[in-house]
Amino acid sequence: MLLLGIDLGTSSIKVSIIDAGSKKRIVSKQYPETEAEILSVQQGWAEQDPKTWWSYTKTALAKANATGLYDPKDIKAIGIAYQMHGLVVVDQEQQPLRDAIIWCDSRAVDIGDEAMEVLQAKGFLASHLNSPGNFTASKLAWVRKHEPATYARIYKFMLPGDYLAMCLTGEINSNSSSLSEGVLWDFQQHALSDTLLNHYEIDKSLVPDLLPVFSTYGTILPQVADELGIARDAVVSYKAGDQPNNALSLNVFEPGEVAATAGTSGVIYAVTDQLLYDAHSRVNSFAHVNHQTGKPNIGVLLCINGTGIQNSWIKRMTANGLDYPQINEQAAHIPIGAAGVRVLPFGNGAERMFRNKTVHAHIEQLDFVRHTEAHLWRAAQEGIAFAFRYGLDILRENGLHPQVIKAGHANLFLSKVFQQSFAGATNVPVELYDNDGSVGAALGAGLGAGVFTDRKEAFSGMQHYATIEPTETALYDSLYADWKQSLERKLSTIS
Repeated sequence: MLLLGIDLGTSSIKVSIIDAGSKKRIVSKQYPETEAEILSVQQGWAEQDPKTWWSYTKTALAKANATGLYDPKDIKAIGIAYQMHGLVVVDQEQQPLRDAIIWCDSRAVDIGDEAMEVLQAKGFLASHLNSPGNFTASKLAWVRKHEPATYARIYKFMLPGDYLAMCLTGEINSNSSSLSEGVLWDFQQHALSDTLLNHYEIDKSLVPDLLPVFSTYGTILPQVADELGIARDAVVSYKAGDQPNNALSLNVFEPGEVAATAGTSGVIYAVTDQLLYDAHSRVNSFAHVNHQTGKPNIGVLLCINGTGIQNSWIKRMTANGLDYPQINEQAAHIPIGAAGVRVLPFGNGAERMFRNKTVHAHIEQLDFVRHTEAHLWRAAQEGIAFAFRYGLDILRENGLHPQVIKAGHANLFLSKVFQQSFAGATNVPVELYDNDGSVGAALGAGLGAGVFTDRKEAFSGMQHYATIEPTETALYDSLYADWKQSLERKLSTIS
């Protein structure tokens, strides 16, 4: 029996085929090979056409099937991980009514802030653990306010992973973990948030049906099964946002366990059994994949919009055709500190850890005589690591003190410069594993379909790649202090 994991990312769709018996990856493929387009018709906006997600998924799976390494008819369970906080709206024919408003879109910040001014007097943070911010519910409120004709035609709204599951099964449903990331879950009532729906005047009928995270969301449509070449009785049995799923892929389930990822955005995700929230909503708390009534498991998420996208931008501007391994190798020859070059990697919209301020990216102290492209490449990765340290300090303020951080050996964590910088700047060891989001989605599908009896069985094949111990921590502390001073000067100029 085979499991299919689909990871709907901002840059691409990645699929992995896992043998349920051995728990081993047979093959992984992604599409597109280059980064998918983000549409931004106004400053602070970020959209993608959801139909391209479905097209990319089919292409990625076709590439995997074409390897001949397995029989697609043996695929019986499908799991989906997806970019969080997005909004997809469809009509009764299940057709998208507009492009999806994705996670890094900032247009709804003011709407969320205005809602918070009213709702906090009613204890909104204590019950929802987050400000409405620019999350999914606020994005839907933006559509209602600014695109009333589109809003009037909405049959259902959903998260990106719900849309992909709908394409596979024809069913529209979601779960409490997904809705909590849209700030639509009341943790005190253990129910859908009437408080925010009523405030935004959103009809409850627009909400997808709710199921447990690990459950049967639907059987694949016969015509879709035939098109994809997979079994007609295959089911979608797991859905989760990319960060809860990244934690799952690293076997991070219990209080005290911590995961990190550094893709387009960067995240530290710490699990706690407390209904914990930050008074300023600089970090966010969502229902983890194993959250239950009476047994809370909350994922506290620190998000940095500008991580891998900063690294990618520097590459496009300066690398002259070099690939990432070549860039990383040259950056490794530059001493720690990049000879004074300093990068603030915040050019991807409003940052929640800055209370939704937009700082933009900055390159400082560049010397045209002393510095080369390799100095920029190292400075960019160090700047991203310092952004993680800034965010980790916010988690520490809220009582979370990781002793070890788990991460997949992927994206920026493929770079030894970044590995060293991250561990040195945070002063926390990093355990790297050869799992990724698509593998995690496949294992989640196995749990949801009852293929695995428990978590221990599901992760018995997990491969540890390396542990990165912090080094040069005094030097990184000094460099971080200077970097933070530059950041605070920028923040002081923003109202």
